[in-house]
Amino acid sequence: MVERLRDHYRIGDARVLEAMRAVPRHLFVPEALQARAYGDHALPIAANQTISQPFIVARMTELLELDDRSRVLEIGAGSGYQTAVLSKIAAQVFAIERIPELARESQALIRRLEIYNATIKCFDGTRGWSAYAPYDGILVAAGGPNVPEPLLAQLKVGGRLVLPVGERREAQTLIRVLRTEKGFEREDHGACAFVPLIVHHGWSSQT
Repeated sequence: MVERLRDHYRIGDARVLEAMRAVPRHLFVPEALQARAYGDHALPIAANQTISQPFIVARMTELLELDDRSRVLEIGAGSGYQTAVLSKIAAQVFAIERIPELARESQALIRRLEIYNATIKCFDGTRGWSAYAPYDGILVAAGGPNVPEPLLAQLKVGGRLVLPVGERREAQTLIRVLRTEKGFEREDHGACAFVPLIVHHGWSSQT
């Protein structure tokens, strides 16, 4: 998996590649799918959600440009896999998952893996987590119709927000927003497909 990320997808950040190598991806998928855990595809998990394709996990992490002093907010923790990857690079990871079952299971799993610099809580991620703001990086692992304003407000000057955005649920673009002293700069990084971002600053329902 890691060799494909480096050689085929051109993921160049050595810290990202090492984090992808260090986290046991098969533990974050249902037992029946563990043999496929390192394949080049997303996989279903509980509650009609997915664990993202390894490439998109690596690409979004790389776009954040983190270091060992970074404080990161993750929206849509799901299985906890992206959380675990971020924890290998950043100083602190604060992750939000709206589905209680997933939040409980993913928090328990990262603790079993002795990851102590990451926390997963259950609430509306589109509102962010203001108690620990501002953040050096914010990653959103679900697609909404626009960039949630609370997340922009919680981004540190010089920080990066990476998320999928699309006016239609089936057509999203991966974007990166950089906060500068003068405002926000937006970059497009290609088409992508994510589960919908639900609740206050996203879509109103799953369907």
